[in-house]
Amino acid sequence: MLTFIQPIDPFVLGWLALCILSALYVAYDQFRNNPEPTVMRWAFILTTLYMGPIGLLLYVMADKEPKPGTHEQFTRPLWKQGVGSTMHCVAGDATGIILSALIVISLGLPMKWDLVVEYLAGFMVGLFVFQALFMKSSMGGSYWENVKRSFLPELISMNFMMAGMAPVMVFLMMGRDMRAMQPTEPLFWAVMSLGVIAGFALAYPVNVWMVSRNMKHGLMTERPSGSRFDVPSQPLEPQNVNHLNRSQGKVVQAPQGHEAAGSASHAGHHMPEQDHAQMNHAEHAAHVQVTQAHAHMGHGTPPEQATASSPDHAAMGHEGHQMQPNVTRPQLLSVGLISGLLLLLGMTWPATKVNVNIAAHEVGSAIMPPGMIMTPDTPADAMKDMSAVDPRLFRFRAAVTQQGDQTLEPAVQGGVKRFNLTVSAGQWNILKDRPVGAYAINGQVPGPRLELEQGDQVEIVVKNDLPESTTLHWHGLILDNEMDGPAHITQKPIKPGGSYTYRFTAVQAGTYFVTTQQGELMSAAR
Repeated sequence: MLTFIQPIDPFVLGWLALCILSALYVAYDQFRNNPEPTVMRWAFILTTLYMGPIGLLLYVMADKEPKPGTHEQFTRPLWKQGVGSTMHCVAGDATGIILSALIVISLGLPMKWDLVVEYLAGFMVGLFVFQALFMKSSMGGSYWENVKRSFLPELISMNFMMAGMAPVMVFLMMGRDMRAMQPTEPLFWAVMSLGVIAGFALAYPVNVWMVSRNMKHGLMTERPSGSRFDVPSQPLEPQNVNHLNRSQGKVVQAPQGHEAAGSASHAGHHMPEQDHAQMNHAEHAAHVQVTQAHAHMGHGTPPEQATASSPDHAAMGHEGHQMQPNVTRPQLLSVGLISGLLLLLGMTWPATKVNVNIAAHEVGSAIMPPGMIMTPDTPADAMKDMSAVDPRLFRFRAAVTQQGDQTLEPAVQGGVKRFNLTVSAGQWNILKDRPVGAYAINGQVPGPRLELEQGDQVEIVVKNDLPESTTLHWHGLILDNEMDGPAHITQKPIKPGGSYTYRFTAVQAGTYFVTTQQGELMSAAR
């Protein structure tokens, strides 16, 4: 049965469902209807999986071809090219971050090292896999040339992304609901999703700038010969000037003036072409100025900046097209410095608010009460001791009329009074309309009453059905050390699912309490 522990849980599951549905739609539409390279298809699919409806919105607004043949011109605006560049960055970086987080959590490393490993893994996956490897055919050159060429842009982009993602992850994971640290919990994936969204938002502006400076690619169009995408590039608005599509030998409409864009085949890729309004039709057919726009071959040059005056430009292969960054050294150093400072802030500031020395296995799925003060010095044990009871661990749900402190009759065997106690978590009603989670003995709060007479030989078998270890201490009774119950001092704790038998002779008269020496359990015994 699905159990909602916190009020936010239904929204978490709803958000994750939207993430999956959004990614499925983008995956279907990308491979069915959108003419771009496979690497960019997967970039949008993965990022939409992480960002849900926000990724879907960015896809339909910036990348989804409105009608056949219009992708080249539709994706020309710089803001859309920035979306494509950031999508590609986030797909690689976030994938590395999430995969490394799963590994680090399984190894039991604390959050501070988790952040370091996640950053390094995200950067390496983004650089060595998504940039240098997957973009090799589009960028041209050898693998290691692409690594060298992509290093600084990827570093800057990763710094901005992690600067936004790290604080979100730390504050939401290390705040009050520790379920966010467990990959088996939906909340973990929801927090990762929010972190990726924050990282995307912070990395987007610098990606727009790097695209405008030819440092990173933007969106691309790919129309393999003979595929269903092998159609002439079409303008979004009716135009009056025609030009020749060199690879297809077809006449297609091209816009005029500064926003002119046509279609030229490039080893299966199409790129926009720029026309001057003053050119007549004959001059245009003889000498075409080809704009190296964002939609072409993964290059990030704005349409108004890069041109190739040679007609042979349209016939060159991938290896002939490598971006030439248009950025000054002071600009690069300034942007790099800002990215480094933001990264440092994002990675260290959370440590001033919460305890980043704690590992996931130390706190489990504990949920802190609203009034608990969380500081960088709050230990894991304190968090667990003050945490709420997880309803998924309930072994019973008491009736509203049920009462505690009910006398438990012993089984007498050979003159020995034998009591069987089971310690478990369940739902108890402190008021008719106020059920709460509680640790109880035999399903009672307070636990059952044990009535003894002086001189009785007693055996009390305690079975632990709690999610944590425990012991029972007979407060006030003078007993042998091994029967007294202090955990880790005179007795090993009773592990979950285990049991322990206390044996003693009742010598003293009076009313005594039994308490746990490991947890918050207390019940009355007489």
